[in-house]
Amino acid sequence: MIVLQYKLIKPFVIETTYNDISLSERDKVIVRPAFLSICKADMRYYFGQRDSGILKKRLPMSLIHEASGEVMYDPSGKLEKGQKVVLLPNIAGKDEYYAENYRLDSLFRSSRADGFMQEMIALGHNFLAPYQKGLPDEVMAFTEFISVGIHAVESFARVSGKRRDHIAVWGDGALSYVVCSILKCIFPDTVITVIGINPAKLQYFTFTDQALMADQIPAGAQYDHCFECVGGTGSISTIRQMIDTIQPEGTMMLLGVSEDPVPVNTRMVLEKGLTIIGRSRSGKSDFLKAIELLETNSVFLGRMKHLISASIEARGVNDIGKAFELAQTADFKVIIKWNI
Repeated sequence: MIVLQYKLIKPFVIETTYNDISLSERDKVIVRPAFLSICKADMRYYFGQRDSGILKKRLPMSLIHEASGEVMYDPSGKLEKGQKVVLLPNIAGKDEYYAENYRLDSLFRSSRADGFMQEMIALGHNFLAPYQKGLPDEVMAFTEFISVGIHAVESFARVSGKRRDHIAVWGDGALSYVVCSILKCIFPDTVITVIGINPAKLQYFTFTDQALMADQIPAGAQYDHCFECVGGTGSISTIRQMIDTIQPEGTMMLLGVSEDPVPVNTRMVLEKGLTIIGRSRSGKSDFLKAIELLETNSVFLGRMKHLISASIEARGVNDIGKAFELAQTADFKVIIKWNI
């Protein structure tokens, strides 16, 4: 069956191509992407903010790694037509010693493999996570994003000490919002402080115990553990503040992506005996936990709905460009209703 693919061939330019998918492979399910969520990583490709060598190597490529869709045909009969599913972007490498999302030979859609900006796609059952009808498809579209927060917070829980009285999270964007929400679910008695630079965005964090501007952290403030959800050049001052304010033997979780090297005050890291952990992406178990949380915790689901800043229907290439332009100025998530 011939289906359409929408590929970024160079920054700002998306062209239509064709792909042939088989209907006879019993281990592949034909899925129609229905809702796509634009991520910062997609935007860096679309607007040409990646290194020119990377762009030359990876383009042309279909973007988007956050998506929900519905089953069109499952030759094995395991999934019924119309079943709502989250699409998983990680293509695990062969070295099973490491987690699937950190293997050096793993591929990730919209980075080293085509993403979900396609009319239909054939995926193995391991790349699909079914969810209950009635859940908002727009929210389920960024389950991958939520799963990254789940992965980070659970990693933190395994390695941090028992003292978790006060946790600070730097960042006022969507990632910080998700991490703070998950921390509140898993550690309801812990004081959560969010620290950002945009007062308008900080107003969304009504569920945290404290919201501070980064230049207004009280003198002598001390946090048991810290999360960095900033990325970019902002990571420099953020990591400096984290090291200055974290308690001895605290855990620093780094989640923000920076294109350039970021300096770290290793003297104070050693003096305080800090643990620094980097976390990015997620595995299928994290997706399943994210879906379970959305299905069972109405408060959490309600908070995730607030992450949708705008929705736009896409019927052609021009609408895709409009969606990315909209994402540049949106506070949080832009969702594409994929009617192509």
